[in-house]
Amino acid sequence: MIPGKATAKGTAEWAKSHPHLTYNPLDKTGLLVSEAGFGCYRVDGRFPHHRDAMLLAIQQGINLLDTSTNYADGGSEKLVGQVLAELIARGEVTREAIVVVSKAGYIQGENYNMVQARKQEGRPFPNVVKYAQGLDHCIHPEFLADQLDRSLNRLGLETIDCYLLHNPEYYLTWANRVGIPLAEARAEFYRRIEMAFQHLEEAVKNGRIQWYGISANTFPQSPENPAFVSLEKVWQIATTISANHHFRVIQFPMNLLETGGLTVKNQSGQQSVLELAHKLELGVLINRPLNAIQHESLIRLADVLTPSYPATPEEVSTAVDTSVRIESEFRHKILPILPFDEETKQQLLEYLAVGIMLEGNWGGFGTYHNWRDVKDQFLLPRAQTAVQFLSKRPNLPAEVISWLHEYVDAVNDTFSAVSAFYQEMAANRARRLRETAVSADTDWQAATLSQIAVRALRSTTGITAVLVGMRHKDYVNDILADLKNPVSRHPRTESWSKITQATP
Repeated sequence: MIPGKATAKGTAEWAKSHPHLTYNPLDKTGLLVSEAGFGCYRVDGRFPHHRDAMLLAIQQGINLLDTSTNYADGGSEKLVGQVLAELIARGEVTREAIVVVSKAGYIQGENYNMVQARKQEGRPFPNVVKYAQGLDHCIHPEFLADQLDRSLNRLGLETIDCYLLHNPEYYLTWANRVGIPLAEARAEFYRRIEMAFQHLEEAVKNGRIQWYGISANTFPQSPENPAFVSLEKVWQIATTISANHHFRVIQFPMNLLETGGLTVKNQSGQQSVLELAHKLELGVLINRPLNAIQHESLIRLADVLTPSYPATPEEVSTAVDTSVRIESEFRHKILPILPFDEETKQQLLEYLAVGIMLEGNWGGFGTYHNWRDVKDQFLLPRAQTAVQFLSKRPNLPAEVISWLHEYVDAVNDTFSAVSAFYQEMAANRARRLRETAVSADTDWQAATLSQIAVRALRSTTGITAVLVGMRHKDYVNDILADLKNPVSRHPRTESWSKITQATP
C-alpha cells in the first residue's frame, strides 16, 4: 500500500523540476497538473507496451493519471498502481507529485458477475440501472463504498486524489427509454446525485479520497436532451450539503468536432458548461480529445497517410464481386466434396463469406476507423480461422488447394481495396480538418492533427487538462513534442465558433 496523497507542495516541486512543460492549477484543490494527462481507457497491465508508455509519460513530466473501475476490467487501475510503486521504489517520483483520478458507476465484466452473485445471495445493491445486456450502472452509496474499496486495493493506494461518478446520466437514458416522465426522472436523478455526494463527503473525511466530481458525456449537451446533466444543479446540491464541500472536478468530452463544451449555452445567463465551471473555479478534465463521435461514427483526429494505391468505388466493387464469385464456387463445387459433417460445412460457409457480407454493404462503414474495427475484429479472424482449418486437413484434393490459394488472394485484394478507399477518405478529412482548425485560430498550428487537436483544447481558458490515450510510446512522444511548445490561454470562443460553423 502506497501511503500519502498528491499535495500542493509535491505537485509544485514536480512542476519546477520539469520546466519544459506547463502545469495548470486544478483550481481550488491546490494541486498542479500537466496540461495533458495520461488517459487510461483501454490500458491494461497485461500489455508491456502500455506499461512502457505510462512509464515514459511520467518520466517526461506527465503527473495526471485518469483511470476507472471498468477500464480493462480493473486492469487499468492495477497498471497505474504497479507503475507508481515501481517509480516510487526507484526514487524517480513521490506519491505527493502524482495526481490519480478514478471513477465508479459501471457494472460490467467481473463487476457484473459480482453484482449478480450478490443478487442471488439476497444482498442486491440498491438502485441498480439495467442499462444493456451485460451492463448495469449504479451510484448508490453502498455500491460506491464497495467500488472505492476495490479501486484502492487495485491501485495499492491509501488515498485516491479525485473520485468521479462515471456517466451517472445512464440513469436518465434508461428512464427515457422505459417511459418515465422527464421531470420525474430528473428529480430522481438529482436525488441519487445528492446521496452519492453525501457519501463521498464521508469518504473525504475518512481519508479515502481528497476530492470528488462527475464525469458526464452530457454536460455539454442541450437541456432538451433527456440525458442532459446540469452543472448548475449539481453545484447547488454540493453547496447545500456543505459550504466547504469537496466537489471540485468535472470531466466531459470535447474536441474539434464536438465543441459543445464551449459553444452550447446550456447554463443560465447564456453560459456554456466550460464558462460556468471556470466561474465556479472547478477543475475541468477533457476526455476524447482525439476520438470524435459524429453521426454515430467514431472519427480519429489524427493524421492518416494517403494510400499508395487509392481505390475507386468501381475497383472496390470489382474486388468484392471477385470474392463473391469464388465463395459461390466454394458453396457449389468445393463444399460437396469435403468430408465434413453438416454443422462443420455450415460454419465454413458462414466464415468464408467476406465477399457476400461486403456485397452492397462495403460503402456503409462511415469511417476508416469503423471499417478497420469490422475487418480486424470480425471479417479477418473468421476468414483466417476457416482457411487455416482447411489448410491443415490431410490429403486435400488438388482442386481444393487451388481454390484456397485463389480465395486467399481474392480476399486480400478485397481487404486492400476497401481499406484504400476508406484510408483516402480519412486522409482527405484529416487534411481538411487541419486546414479548418488553423484557419479558425493560428495559435493552433502544430506538426500533426493530433497535436492541433490537443493544442486547441489546452489553449482554451477553463480547461485544466486534456486526457489523451497514450497506449504506445509513439503517442506519448507525439503529445510531448507539442506540450513543449507553450501556447497562451484565452477564452477562444470565436475560434471554437468558427470551427463549429466550418465542419458539418
